[in-house]
This record gives sequence, C-alpha cells and structure tokens, in this order.
Amino acid sequence: MIGRVHRPTSLAALWPLLDDGARPMAGGTDLLTRGRGRSLGEVALLEGIAGLDGIVSEAGWLRIGATATHARVLRHPVVRERLAVLAQALTSLGSPLIRNMGTLGGNCITASPAGDTLPPLYALDALVELVSRDGARRLPVSEFLVAPGRTTLAPGEILAAFLVPLPPAGALHHFEKVGRRDALAIAVASLAALVVRDEAGQVTEARLAVGSLAPTVVRCREAEALLCGGRLDRETLLAAGQLIRKRISPINDIRATAAYRREVAGKLPLRLLTI
Repeated sequence: MIGRVHRPTSLAALWPLLDDGARPMAGGTDLLTRGRGRSLGEVALLEGIAGLDGIVSEAGWLRIGATATHARVLRHPVVRERLAVLAQALTSLGSPLIRNMGTLGGNCITASPAGDTLPPLYALDALVELVSRDGARRLPVSEFLVAPGRTTLAPGEILAAFLVPLPPAGALHHFEKVGRRDALAIAVASLAALVVRDEAGQVTEARLAVGSLAPTVVRCREAEALLCGGRLDRETLLAAGQLIRKRISPINDIRATAAYRREVAGKLPLRLLTI
C-alpha cells in the first residue's frame, strides 16, 4: 500500500520531500512487490526529474541515468555494441513489461545478489554517481552494494547515474544465467565475463563476476589472474571454476541447494569455450 505519491520535476523539488520521509522510487517493480501487504508510506517518483534518464557517451565512458528503463538501455547502440555483457543480462531480465517499467537504478538499489544487471556492472568496473542537496560522489558499484538489500546510500541521497568505462573493441562478453526455467526466472547462479585477448589468442585481461552465490555479487580475482597469460581451453576454465567455488558462499533456499549452486558455479566458465 502506498501513501501519497509525489512527482517532483527537479532535484530542488525532490530534496524537501526526502527530508519529510518520502521514499524515492524509479520503476518500482521490486519495491511494489516487496511492499505487498504493508505500507510503503509516501513515495517520490524520480522518473519526472529531468536528466536522470539520459544515456550519453563521454570520452571513453557511457553515462547511464539511473531512471533509464531496462528496455531503453537495451536499445542503446553503444550498450549493444560495446557493453554486450550488460545487454545480454537485460535480455534475460524479467518480461517485456518489466523491462519497460523497471530501471537500471532500481535493480541496483534493490541490492539483491540475484539482480541480473549487477554481475555485468561489476565486470564492467562501473561506478555509481550518488547525489544529494550537498553535492555528488562517485564510487565503484562493488563498494556501493554491501549486503542483500543494503547499500551505502546515505539519507537524503539518491542514485543518479552509472558511469561505465568502455571495454576495448573486440573484447569477449558473456552473461550466463541459470534458473529453474528459461523465462521469468530469478537466477540460481549467474556469471558475467569480460575477456580481452591479443592477436595470438592469449588472454591479456579477464573479469569474472558471479551472482546468486554469496550475499553480494563476487568478483573472483584469483580466477581472473589464472586466465591471464593463457588461452581459454577446457582445463584452464575448469581450474578457474574451482577457484570460483572456493570464493563463493552459497545458501540453500527455495530455488536451489547450496551444493547445487556450488556445483553449477564451477562449470559456468566452460561456456566461454563456445563463444
């Protein structure tokens, strides 16, 4: 149940609403579901605030406004061409209706370890831009998300944008999601991978981020280091999978057991053989 709904059209109009206890909302596909059966109080919709939904290229970076819908981000040519791992994740997120309503910022603020867009944002070394009436600050998305449902967002602050450095052209992008069914499934385990190889096929850079396997998304630096300097062969990827298994801390829940998640996690890198 929602109380009064506010539609500010500027940040200046938003700050007093937050001071009075209104909850910021963008998209609402997660917030409204979680609020079922209890009062959400007053909310302030962010979609009407100019500038929060823009997607702009800036000197080797792509700035994605937090209120940009999943569908809009997915349609953007730079996302499809240079941030393919994010595009692949968005394609598997929910249904067309959810992608038309849900926002990239909302998916991040929810801070679910199963959030589909989070492993790609980790693998892309994305930054979040947080703004308040006192100014703005930026920090890596991996420092913004601290636990299920918890972020470092301060009172009176909102998530305004993501800043994503564009990976080298020709980098290998891959997103894999394992769920209980093909469509409309919450991830049991997921992997976002970004791999750069030289002309000889040797890996020069690897980034691996897994979701639904720990309280937050996990970057497995040990597995990344193992891949660098070699080739993406079966033995190396299996060894990387073993390192991922050591790095995660999966749980039992209604979707899967911890043992199943750990087994799947070790095999996720093998998909890189097929790309």
